[in-house]
Amino acid sequence: MKPTLLVLAAGMGSRYGGLKQIDGLGPNGETIMDYSVYDAVRAGFGKVVFVIREDFAEDFKQKVLAKYNGKIACEVCYQAIDKVPAGYTYNPQRTKPWGTNHAVLMGKDLINEPFAVINADDFYGRESFQVLADFLLSKQGTEGEYCMVGYRVVNTLSENGSVSRGVCTTDENGYLTDVVERTHIESVGGKVVFTEDGKDTVLDPLTPVSMNMWGFTPEYFRYTEEAFKVFLGERGDEMKSEFYIPTLVNDLITSGKATCRVLDTPSHWFGVTYAEDREQVMMKINELIHAGVYPKKLF
Repeated sequence: MKPTLLVLAAGMGSRYGGLKQIDGLGPNGETIMDYSVYDAVRAGFGKVVFVIREDFAEDFKQKVLAKYNGKIACEVCYQAIDKVPAGYTYNPQRTKPWGTNHAVLMGKDLINEPFAVINADDFYGRESFQVLADFLLSKQGTEGEYCMVGYRVVNTLSENGSVSRGVCTTDENGYLTDVVERTHIESVGGKVVFTEDGKDTVLDPLTPVSMNMWGFTPEYFRYTEEAFKVFLGERGDEMKSEFYIPTLVNDLITSGKATCRVLDTPSHWFGVTYAEDREQVMMKINELIHAGVYPKKLF
């Protein structure tokens, strides 16, 4: 069975002020998400599930899903603050949903096969989808063997300012042992440097970092639901607490319930961290088109 791609897109409406403003970065108005779907199709994914907000479902189906007709099977599910397990409560003044791992949980009734998780507004690159699909295809019928695409930190920097990244440590077999959030990472004098407590530390440019591109087998939903109940019991009253994917993955690794292989990719990650990044992302996409990686018109 082909793996499924789970796209976290519930934040799109708020970030872009509605679907009409979804940023067209390709030559024919293609969004970053369009390139992800295109890459997923040719890598061997069989279905895409989008996690969105229910209040723009009709717009999303008409303006986004329609273009994928005949290319790949698509389904949608909805993330909302009130989608919590029966019997659990939260601060009634809270308005924001519970973060990335809560979004993942929304897909549990639609996915029964190995699946990947990505952000809708990140450009991940062709090779990344291929190594992820190949890994997931090899994990049919297994449990607890997960993966994360580890981007070489030098391939994730912005030319317009510093960035924060989850810097990964692996063991001798390539399995994830630790992720540490490093802030203020940038290129200085040809070196990749992060600053902490006023001190600069040089990073190997090939150091893997997490860009929220994961691969799981279906029992991950069970672990997520169990952990979410604990999270709500401990932090449900907080206004801004978030239920993150890396936190649970780390807990599962530490407890011996799962392993997480870090997959290397030569792909460059693109994203619009700063307003000035937008033009450069468009330029990089055009370079990939001219190099023959993508057609000028995707769909």
